Amino acid sequence: MTVAPLVTVTDLRVGYVRRRRTVPAVRGVDLSVARGEIVALVGESGSGKSTIANTLIGLLPDNARVTGGSVTLDLAAGSGDPATGSGDPADDVDQPGGPDQPDDRIARTGQAVELVGARERTLRGLRGRVISLVPQDPMVGLNPTRRIGAQVAEGIRLRGVTGDRVGAEVLEFLAQAGIDDPELRARQYPHELSGGLRQRVLIAIALAGRPRLIIADEPTSALDVTVQRRILDHLEGLVRDSGISLLIITHDLAVAADRSDRVIVLQNGEIVEQGSPRNILVNPARDYTRRLIAAAPGLANGGRIVPRLVLPPEQVSTPDPVIRLEGLSKRYPLPGRQSGSFLALDDVSLEVARGRTHALVGESGSGKTTALRLALGLEKATSGRVLLDGVDITELGWRQTRPLRRRIQLVHQNPFASLDPRFTIGRSITEPLVSFGIGDRRTRRARAAELLDQVALPASYLDRLPAELSGGQRQRVAIARALAPEPELVLLDEPVSALDVSVQEQILALLRELQERLGLSYLFISHDLSVVAQVSHTVTVLNRGRAVESGAVAEVFGSPRSDYTRELIEAIPGQRSAALSAGMGGPAGAYGSAAGAAGAAAGTKARSGVPVDV
Repeated sequence: MTVAPLVTVTDLRVGYVRRRRTVPAVRGVDLSVARGEIVALVGESGSGKSTIANTLIGLLPDNARVTGGSVTLDLAAGSGDPATGSGDPADDVDQPGGPDQPDDRIARTGQAVELVGARERTLRGLRGRVISLVPQDPMVGLNPTRRIGAQVAEGIRLRGVTGDRVGAEVLEFLAQAGIDDPELRARQYPHELSGGLRQRVLIAIALAGRPRLIIADEPTSALDVTVQRRILDHLEGLVRDSGISLLIITHDLAVAADRSDRVIVLQNGEIVEQGSPRNILVNPARDYTRRLIAAAPGLANGGRIVPRLVLPPEQVSTPDPVIRLEGLSKRYPLPGRQSGSFLALDDVSLEVARGRTHALVGESGSGKTTALRLALGLEKATSGRVLLDGVDITELGWRQTRPLRRRIQLVHQNPFASLDPRFTIGRSITEPLVSFGIGDRRTRRARAAELLDQVALPASYLDRLPAELSGGQRQRVAIARALAPEPELVLLDEPVSALDVSVQEQILALLRELQERLGLSYLFISHDLSVVAQVSHTVTVLNRGRAVESGAVAEVFGSPRSDYTRELIEAIPGQRSAALSAGMGGPAGAYGSAAGAAGAAAGTKARSGVPVDV
């Protein structure tokens, strides 16, 4: 029996008006989402994924134009399901009329609704009650000035629920989203929650209207792999149990393949391929799909971690590291009137060898960034020492440590926030040179052009603003800025977590090339073990401020001694799909020719100690 589509998109065409021209973003897309189906839209930034999602929910920006096509919402397709809210007496409560009030009667008629060209009142009557959105960034999606409970209650009141029932349902939906102690969380503000809890709050808000379709726009892209797995497991379970439809927007084909019934691959606003995850992975029809598979470490190697670099045991430790952390601990006082303190880092020791990369991995709150800030001298350790080239810099003052900053530079996590939007690229890159009094205007400009060339960007970008660059290009600029004062050690704080998987691979390849050419040392912070395996020689695994395991990447990831390390490895996306594809006769680690070549190259050449390009 064929399930009727809840949403049908026919020949959709959307563009954005820029300088009096309409630039196409979506070009003739046809797709459908059936009741209870999980569909994944996959593609790089700019492929049109979010534009399609915003068209469905009627939230396109002012400069967007739907130039053709149709988006039909068939409300009869979900009728009678408990998830829709039908049968609830509160659903029969009429909202006040008026042009600014949502027309919620449409949600109860069971008729088909054309969303393209629909009035705002019509769309507002559907948002939350019929279609809900889980946005990508919980810090943007949540109001920082309102308590969690009040924000969840908004969706509940859209269904006409009043009085004490609102508070009871707030706790119910918070619990459904997998949030512990919902009574406490409802009274808290967003900044008091971790990233994973904030994402669960967004899911609770999406569930509060009892919708028929949830659109999840990159719901876990900035989360740790273990938190990501828990969030996706919970969201998938809710969808399967309630019959809600789910449209996942993601750049990570591994996430899409693990979680969806059907994968739709987008490139430049067009659908290039679609089908079941098994068919897409085992026999991709397009080169673009093969590139996405090869760029997803969890898929390219059949869900296994294949380190690029394998160090012999006798080379793991070095007598002359560029930086060494010895028994570092850091305590923070608890906020407010609470007595006591919080131990963020507990007796952690590590070293970074010259010309090598040492990785710090762990979940949010494990102490990675605290260790980085102590290494950089931005905070004072409670106990322990930091030695730079054998010199103890732990107790040095600001004036004494400032000259050392030339030798240690930092690349931040978010390329969209780390560059001043008012500065040209040239000014951002030369800022460290000005700060340290290096060169004059002419030599600084020449140095900036040289640095752009090193990170594979044209010199013409010197006069551009960050807003004119893509995420990957901005991160290249951030790397160029860090290299400006010619440091010995570069600290990389989640440098690729905010980027598409294909752009991630380009940035990681650039970091390997620069290290080989300039002899740089890296302290690389990440929650993604598959990324660490591509660039790192050695690794330390942190859990709640303690180092639970340390050594060569191949040894730690190949034969983990800690249960926590094994949990991190098991959470890497793509392993479920690897098992399913192997059951179809597809060789593990050989999804399509491009991915197969990547896995083979990594497997046969990693022991040479030289990075293998994918």
